[in-house]
Amino acid sequence: MITEEKVLEALKGVEDPELHRSVVELGMVRNIKIDGNRVELDVILTIQGCPLKVKIQEDVENAIKALGGEEVVVHFGSMTDEERARVAAMIRGDNAGPSASAPNGGTVQGHGAGLQQVSPLLRPDSKTQFIAVTSGKGGVGKSTVTVNLAVSLARMGKRVGVIDADIYGFSVPDMMGITQRPVVIDNMVMPVQRFGVKVISMGFFVEDNSPIIWRGPMLGKMLRNFFSEIHWGELDYMILDLPPGTGDVALDVHQMIPQSKEIIVTTPHPTAAFVAARAGAMAIRTNHEILGVVENMSYYINKDGEKDPIFGSGGGQKLAKELQSELLVQIPLGQPEPMRDEERYGPSVYQESETIGKIYMDLAKKVDQKASVTA
Repeated sequence: MITEEKVLEALKGVEDPELHRSVVELGMVRNIKIDGNRVELDVILTIQGCPLKVKIQEDVENAIKALGGEEVVVHFGSMTDEERARVAAMIRGDNAGPSASAPNGGTVQGHGAGLQQVSPLLRPDSKTQFIAVTSGKGGVGKSTVTVNLAVSLARMGKRVGVIDADIYGFSVPDMMGITQRPVVIDNMVMPVQRFGVKVISMGFFVEDNSPIIWRGPMLGKMLRNFFSEIHWGELDYMILDLPPGTGDVALDVHQMIPQSKEIIVTTPHPTAAFVAARAGAMAIRTNHEILGVVENMSYYINKDGEKDPIFGSGGGQKLAKELQSELLVQIPLGQPEPMRDEERYGPSVYQESETIGKIYMDLAKKVDQKASVTA
């Protein structure tokens, strides 16, 4: 026999896809009516016109039908401002700190989020490990390394966030197959979660792939907003995908997060390694620890199963020696296997069972070990 208590218990396993909390915990389930095997209820969404309403409806219907319900009728409504404030307070928790106005009136563009005076991630007692992924030049696969390192750490059970700090060349959302934008609840911006990784990117705040035409101070302000105006929650790792080279954003990161560690990405060509050395030198001069070097596009496995170093060889090893660091991994040329399952597919994300996916998992284990030792 279906009861209201059984329905609520079943719906505890249904999450809001954007907030990643149970719809029961969030107080979204109301007015349950049961007539034999027919169940009718209201689901009160946090925002009107929620883009993932269809998924919530499917999950609710499936959970109730698993109890034996033959007909499930779901009515949708939206929360009041007071109810959204209560949900925001629940998500923030008691240790999120007070909100304050942004300096010079700054906000995350188009969202009007309130700025906390000090991001919990940047407080002295923060346990979050910051890892900046950088390179000397573009086109070496820095963002691919960022995305797959973050996903691999999440597969290890780590709580991981990614800031796509390559503000001019943002690509992380597209690489991870992210189509939705951050949700704002009571002036609190929630990062988008994909593959267990929380993501924020400039790509969420521009329309139609428009170019970003900003000067240095505006870039630095936006980067600070990515820390202060986003509710990240507790994280083990924050991975930053930096722009290539040693420009304004890289300098801001070095000054803003002195405890950050760095991974330098290069290709095996000696010239690419020579350019990447500049990014490494900047890390050393600003007292950032270099965790190691990742050599991307190291070789191509030809039809005979042989490793063909089509872009040269030795660059990663040379760079690691010059920086007195370690060559962490050598990643071959390849492309993720096509996936029909949208939940598991990202255009640049390798599955754990793939050869390159296993290499990225080795990288994640090395990074976790090295970061833990030096914490």
